[in-house]
Amino acid sequence: MTDNNGGNYRQVTVMGAGAWGTAFAMILADAGNQVRLWARRPEIARAIEVTRCNPGYLRGVRLPDSVTAVSDPGDALADAEAVVLAVPSQQLRANLAQWDIPTGTDVVSLAKGVEVGTLQTMSQVMEASGIDHGRILAVSGPNLADEIAAKQPATTVVAGNDSAAAERFGAACRTAYFRPYTSTDLLGCEIAGATKNAIALAVGMAMGRGFGANSMASLMTRGLAETSRLGESLGADPHTFAGLAGMGDLVATCMSPLSRNRTFGEHLGRGLNVEEAAEVSRGIAEGVRSSASILQLAERQDVEMPIVERVVRVLGGKIEPEEAIRSLMARETKPER
Repeated sequence: MTDNNGGNYRQVTVMGAGAWGTAFAMILADAGNQVRLWARRPEIARAIEVTRCNPGYLRGVRLPDSVTAVSDPGDALADAEAVVLAVPSQQLRANLAQWDIPTGTDVVSLAKGVEVGTLQTMSQVMEASGIDHGRILAVSGPNLADEIAAKQPATTVVAGNDSAAAERFGAACRTAYFRPYTSTDLLGCEIAGATKNAIALAVGMAMGRGFGANSMASLMTRGLAETSRLGESLGADPHTFAGLAGMGDLVATCMSPLSRNRTFGEHLGRGLNVEEAAEVSRGIAEGVRSSASILQLAERQDVEMPIVERVVRVLGGKIEPEEAIRSLMARETKPER
């Protein structure tokens, strides 16, 4: 199931060959672009070139012939007209310091997090690293990589400070199974994308304790309220949080067993500590890295985020998951809005 819309770029580079980076390379190729996929490990790049499959992620998913794979960052970035950053949020700044991204390119973040220490979103990290403000974009929405790799229908938001850049990239990644919308609320989309990971950890903890749909729906709804409060305090458009980058991404991340953050939370709810959950999950979920930064950002803005606060306390070993959820129920009653 492919369709060639004649993508707007002669060459697009995806920096990062994890599950989402690999799936996004497939999307771009199916949309008619020539795509270079950078893999940190040379053996992954070689395997993709030989077998057309990524042996580390999305096994069995064949990549289009218009996707080439390399392991040298300079080779990957040469002549790129758009660069997609598909690396973990806490590694983005260090990677940008090492990579020579061509000037005049659209630069797109797939990462969802708030940087430890600086409390910056990924677009703010990108701008601080010298990338042109008007060329910075982010993709955010209910986009589970495994489902997209199977070409199941999905929508997303391409957000940027410049609407023309968002529309340009949105047109270049539209396929029969992947429909992008655009937004100029870049900050709102990023806050929604980062915070939903922390909420998904809480939902996973509730599932791990055996709680049902009422508990999950309550955490998701009040988690969305927390996210909206934080975003609006930073100047985001409140409508963003009712859309794909807000509610849409939150629902997908909290409800799908394919979500690493929800699954990680389930392990915590069943009694594993962070180190044990990381071993079972084959790595740390993004929300584990960013939750404390999100809470610090909220405290700086004088915004109350009780769910995120309790997630941080669980991750720090200060309280147990069930105590965290029960303590939310003991909070003072007040109007919903």
